[in-house]
Amino acid sequence: MKLDESIAIIEAVLFAHGDPITPEKLAEASGIDEETVVKLIDQLERRYNVQESGLQIIRLNNGFQITTRPEYSSYIKSALETRKQQPLSQAAMETLSIIAYNQPVTKSFVEQVRGIDSSSVVNTLVERDLLEEAGRLDLPGRPVAYRTTDTFLRCFGISSLKELPPLPNQEGQLDFDELAELELEKKAAEAE
Repeated sequence: MKLDESIAIIEAVLFAHGDPITPEKLAEASGIDEETVVKLIDQLERRYNVQESGLQIIRLNNGFQITTRPEYSSYIKSALETRKQQPLSQAAMETLSIIAYNQPVTKSFVEQVRGIDSSSVVNTLVERDLLEEAGRLDLPGRPVAYRTTDTFLRCFGISSLKELPPLPNQEGQLDFDELAELELEKKAAEAE
């Protein structure tokens, strides 16, 4: 294994792990002996310093962690605040509606209703603290069920789920055939 590849492996494991990781665990994960792992971390640290990287390696007890340099904290804070303030996408609103009215439900349930993979949308809503895990269902694979949070209630200006507007009933609803017929009539009227 080449030196650059070994350093890249250590860097990738440190980055992906997120929390401090010991040289022993790094050695186990990378297949590189522990003494060499420590030397590679030193080289990676020097590389970050020479390149004036926004990243640094810190040592905590017997572990190592990749972090951002403190002097860039205001930029990071600004970026994270911007991300939090972004409006919800149509997919996120659909997913929230499905879960709010049917909770607790699994990702699989949401995907069946929406007809599309919704894993990333659910994960984003969990990150934004609009959804939380509600436990595991007693089904094969023990899937995680999700429910809305107090943050959801606060963001939508309601104090309980009982204040959600009622779902429309079947009366007054168009079925697909009626909708298609209306569309044809509309196109015919526009053509005249």
